Amino acid sequence: MFHLSWFLGDGFGIHPWSAANGDGPWVGNNVNDWMEPDIYIDLATSLERAGFDYILFEDTSMVEDSYNGSADTSLRRGLMAPKNDPMPLVPIITRATKHIGIIPTVSTIQYPPYLAARLYTTLDHLTKGRVGMNVVTSVTDRVAQNFGYERHLDHDERYRMAMEWTDVVLQLQNSWKDGAIVADPEAGVYADHTKVLPIDHKGEFFSSRGPLNTIPGPQRTPPICSAGSSEAGRDLAAKYDDTMISLVKTPAEGKAYREDMRKRVAAYGRNPDDVKFLFLVSPTIAATDAEAAAQLEAAAAWKASDKGIEYNLWNMSYTSGGRIDFGGIDPDTLIRDIDLSKQNGEHTSILNLFKGHEDKTLREVVASSHQVSDMGLHGSPDTVAERMGEIMDEIGGDGFLVYMPTTRINMAMVADGLAPALRRRGLIRTEYTGATLRENLLAF
Repeated sequence: MFHLSWFLGDGFGIHPWSAANGDGPWVGNNVNDWMEPDIYIDLATSLERAGFDYILFEDTSMVEDSYNGSADTSLRRGLMAPKNDPMPLVPIITRATKHIGIIPTVSTIQYPPYLAARLYTTLDHLTKGRVGMNVVTSVTDRVAQNFGYERHLDHDERYRMAMEWTDVVLQLQNSWKDGAIVADPEAGVYADHTKVLPIDHKGEFFSSRGPLNTIPGPQRTPPICSAGSSEAGRDLAAKYDDTMISLVKTPAEGKAYREDMRKRVAAYGRNPDDVKFLFLVSPTIAATDAEAAAQLEAAAAWKASDKGIEYNLWNMSYTSGGRIDFGGIDPDTLIRDIDLSKQNGEHTSILNLFKGHEDKTLREVVASSHQVSDMGLHGSPDTVAERMGEIMDEIGGDGFLVYMPTTRINMAMVADGLAPALRRRGLIRTEYTGATLRENLLAF
């Protein structure tokens, strides 16, 4: 069996809302009600029916304006803004569900370790142990400037910062030792002060005395997630992750990626079987293979259209950390003539977008090269289910992180089409056996 989770790539933000933007006819009233909890509850209950481990909420805290030096594209098309803080949404979703986990994103430059440790411990209580923590370093200067920095830290420096940040959060979450809670109303003793200890951390980036001023939640330390393909990103994941977002283009790349990460996890003295590597994919599912092929063809045509190219150039500008304005480059420029060294964002993602395309023009590449692959997952539910099983056999595990537009028709495609097809093949769980997110991650 393998694990399934969902990547909510637009976070608690505006979802597909306009056919004019290529979003298709099934957008409902997303333009007006994205800020209400209803669609997120529908998503969670649907995916719980499908046996998913968790929903991961992407998050960003800025209005992107690096593309063409303006926020026009971002705000005109609703790209990455508007967006609400996902944290208050977490307990609302888990009150409407029983099993599925929720993993909201936390940035190491936005949340001091003490605030993050206290927040996630509180959410662990409110969700009865179904919250996880997606640790990111943030990408652009604009985010950094919203939190008091002149410019964002360099890539490797911010990963050093993230390593220390995660260590401090874990120290704080463990500052109440086993047996600290007495909770004896007759004796009038709640806690044993000798088992609630300061951490007295003083490091390169953070200082925190501790202890945390609340008791451990059901999981004590909520599962940690991250996404990183660079050396620094892989090191962070190997040391701390319980589940990891893995971004590859082919099953062969996935196999090499997982084998490398498992070696790194073992080098930290951890059991590689305890870390679940989920491969990010964007499948195309329809009633028949022919319908899916037609949708795939239409999607390819849209990506090559003016609006599709605008989106990809906008996304590349953001992914570079806002340091390269791809809208300001002549689209007929050869890739080999573009200086990619100025970037300070998702290093590996940018390099992978252009890898093997050095002799093509920017116009040619943006019409065809995108961050997330479907890895050949397109067709009817049975066809996609069969292919998912084949891919997992080739990679070796551990599952998929599904990334599809947030529409109710896609929820139904997955929960009522794909999941039953997977279950008929014995590929995914038929029931939840754990009470917490951590237990369900470790169930197989």
